[in-house]
Amino acid sequence: MNVADLAKVELHLHLEGAAPPAFMRDLAAEKGMDLSAVIDGDNYIYTDFPAFLAAYEAVSAALQTPDDYRRLVRAVLEQSRAQGVVYTELFVAPAITGSSMADWPDYLAGMEAGADDVPEVECRFTSTAVRHLGADIARQTAEVTVANLSPRMTGWGMGGNESMFAPADFAPAFDIARQAGLGITTHAGEVEGPDSVRDSLDYLKPSRIGHGVRAIEDSALIARLAAEGIVLEVNPGSNIRLGVYPTLDDHPIDRLLRAGVAVTVSTDDPPYFRTTMRDEYTQLARVFGWTKTEFDAINRVALSAAFCDEATRARLMKLFEEPAA
Repeated sequence: MNVADLAKVELHLHLEGAAPPAFMRDLAAEKGMDLSAVIDGDNYIYTDFPAFLAAYEAVSAALQTPDDYRRLVRAVLEQSRAQGVVYTELFVAPAITGSSMADWPDYLAGMEAGADDVPEVECRFTSTAVRHLGADIARQTAEVTVANLSPRMTGWGMGGNESMFAPADFAPAFDIARQAGLGITTHAGEVEGPDSVRDSLDYLKPSRIGHGVRAIEDSALIARLAAEGIVLEVNPGSNIRLGVYPTLDDHPIDRLLRAGVAVTVSTDDPPYFRTTMRDEYTQLARVFGWTKTEFDAINRVALSAAFCDEATRARLMKLFEEPAA
């Protein structure tokens, strides 16, 4: 069986970063905006990480109304469906959606409506603080999130520039989200090293870490991740595209797996990094020899760690059950 055809669970996907280029080009044209400087056919254009951030910002500027976000969620989930994804979690950011966080309820309603349009993909949302905006904005984001929960709003996390501020600064925002019953994740161990993972575990107390791959540089941290059952949302194609590792052969996902760390596979911002879930599976099979056995196992890990209700978890878990002996 071609592993690319397997059912898939994706835990780490940024909504705006997953926007299909053709969709964004057409949406911008409706608004009289020209994105030809950052979109070429089916590709986003950038040369380095600062240019990536600039392109991301320019493209996202075309998303201006709740209905734009309804259409975006639908387009992203249709893309996920085509990749064989049966469950996904989308990172959404109230601080950068709309003209102010006061608009968030309308935008979230639009996102919910977009998810309703693609029922084949179970979707949940993870509200995300933007780290480089600081702790005060993160706390406000947490407050507006818990004041406007929805059927699919089940998670809380933090993205943005890992190099700014310290995890401890954001503990109050994470406490607000945790007390509201939201699942907790946070980006760490991508741009910054293993200390960023350790500090995130100590101060933010997540059950999952977004990326986390640089934990491979610290054997004690690897042992801690394995012992505590912390799940890593690993994005190999993203890491390679952004230069964290030169090639997939150098990537630590297989070493982490063999060391007993719970790993999963996602695409992060797939069209920006010119990857898909099918591509990720194909390349992991090619380089590390992974088969249906490994992929089903990591999907069971992902579902076990998913921020969803138990009925949904149990229903989807049947897709990844080990065959009877």
